[in-house]
Amino acid sequence: MKRFVASAVVGVVLTFAGTALAVENTANQPKGNPFFAFDNGTGRGALSAEEQAALLEETGYDGIGYTGTQGIPEMLAALDKRGLTMFSTYVRVDVGPDGPKYDPGLPVAIRQLKSRPTILWLFVVGGGPTAEEQTVAAVREIADMAAESGLRVATYPHAGFYVDTLDDSLRIAKKVNRPNVGASFNLCHWLKVDGNQEQLEAKLREAMPDLFVVSINGADDGDDTKAMSWKQLIKTLDRGSYDVPGLMKTLCTLGYRGPVGLQCYNVAGDRRENLQRSIKAWKNMAE
Repeated sequence: MKRFVASAVVGVVLTFAGTALAVENTANQPKGNPFFAFDNGTGRGALSAEEQAALLEETGYDGIGYTGTQGIPEMLAALDKRGLTMFSTYVRVDVGPDGPKYDPGLPVAIRQLKSRPTILWLFVVGGGPTAEEQTVAAVREIADMAAESGLRVATYPHAGFYVDTLDDSLRIAKKVNRPNVGASFNLCHWLKVDGNQEQLEAKLREAMPDLFVVSINGADDGDDTKAMSWKQLIKTLDRGSYDVPGLMKTLCTLGYRGPVGLQCYNVAGDRRENLQRSIKAWKNMAE
């Protein structure tokens, strides 16, 4: 399996909507992209914000991918004292017969996150003949609120949801046409919905100017990944036959320097050991 060498980034300045945010590398991460863990692997619902932040610090991650709009001040306080970052928060948007709607706690959360490098990572659920225009309208409304706090927005491709591919995420970003709105790539969902390895590099190249965030994990490879179970498609980063180092090399070569999240959904075993296994694999990729 090929290894890649990521370029060092001492500091990145994100500029949009008239706001500049400095995102500094931390001592924990290997050279290159910040690496964070989804809270489905840090004890969401089982551990307190303090306990999750301590676990992330202990295992060497740069921060967390949060879920929802509740409890944000507590999590930010726990992360701040350890020099960690909330890189994203996962927020629901609904489209369909009742019109577009989103998590009612979002406006308050946006104010709480003001001037943070947190991405509002929107998963879009529903469908129908007006789903496209409803999605664009909802994301545009959220983006305008987010811009007032200097925040960025991206849609989250999720298998079976309205936005379920990188192509969908990029299309919505272009239609919304706001400087603080971009796309994202999720490895496990791409394998589940698309999985065409021959086209992946071209798709990533097209998305690169608008690619705000990426998620990875260990996964099995094969001729038909769409038929695989989540157990096969989401593993610790050191497991599975899919060439994740090759994917990261491609992203790096194309110029991606944004945050990378570790998807941990339903990964069995001890959470601390799982996080340790994945961070070791991540650091090995940078050697």
